[in-house]
Amino acid sequence: MSHTMHEISFTLNGRTQSAQVQAHQNVVELLNSLDLCGARESCGQGLCGTCTVLIDGQAVSACLELALNVQNKSVQTIEGLSSGTELHPIQEAFIQANAFQCGFCTPGFILMTKTLLEQHPNPTEDQIKHYLSGNLCRCGAYPEIIKAVQLAAQKMRT
Repeated sequence: MSHTMHEISFTLNGRTQSAQVQAHQNVVELLNSLDLCGARESCGQGLCGTCTVLIDGQAVSACLELALNVQNKSVQTIEGLSSGTELHPIQEAFIQANAFQCGFCTPGFILMTKTLLEQHPNPTEDQIKHYLSGNLCRCGAYPEIIKAVQLAAQKMRT
């Protein structure tokens, strides 16, 4: 069986990146091969949000997206959200609100929050719940996550 490799070029966290990928490889596998592990494959079916990344600014389940499809696109991961050692306001808010326990789902929630706040800078609690409904937290930190999103919205407005 042949494992033909395909050369792709894309922007990863603001920098041009190239990689060799196989036709069946998904974006999580691509990112892992580049030593980025913030997007984690959990369910493998696009149901839990743990593998969320932003592709051309849109939240995507990276376990369902083929790596070949990021050719000439922009991919943002949790690793690219902060600026040097300075955390993004959303990351700060999640820490301040203790919006995690084990942290496995946190990168996906943070990236979904980023897209939510870009569309709704001052979301209601119902909007937050609806928007984040595709992200699952097995530890049950939902009340703290909602508080973190509200805090992040406040931080980003000021």
